Amino acid sequence: MRLSDKEYRELVSVASSARGGSYSPYSHFAVGAALLSCDGRIFTGCNVENSSYSATLCAERVAIFHAVAQGYRDFTAIAVVGGPSGKATEGECQPCAVCLQVMAEFCDADFEIITENGEGGYNVYRFADLLAKPFKF
Repeated sequence: MRLSDKEYRELVSVASSARGGSYSPYSHFAVGAALLSCDGRIFTGCNVENSSYSATLCAERVAIFHAVAQGYRDFTAIAVVGGPSGKATEGECQPCAVCLQVMAEFCDADFEIITENGEGGYNVYRFADLLAKPFKF
């Protein structure tokens, strides 16, 4: 663990709050993300769906693209919280493979992915444990 318990909980809380911005009229599954840059700045994102499903963006990618658009490229961790829209989360919501591939562009093997576990706590994963062999040139 590279962050403190307090820092993990703060990121989960910020990601949980970011869920409130979710636009998910099709899946009714709201996701929020909180991305921590190496200098301590937190960037948030929420999922934004589209009736043309391929145009949908996940919360993790929204947070990463938000940070990159502001000139940030070095990140320490991301928290991801998701569940049925308008309801408390009931379990873990892990990043999809597309989001993990985007993370591979900016994150090292030890980048931490924090998920709410639905029991008032969180789980922490190393990036390399969730996507062992990302596509890279």
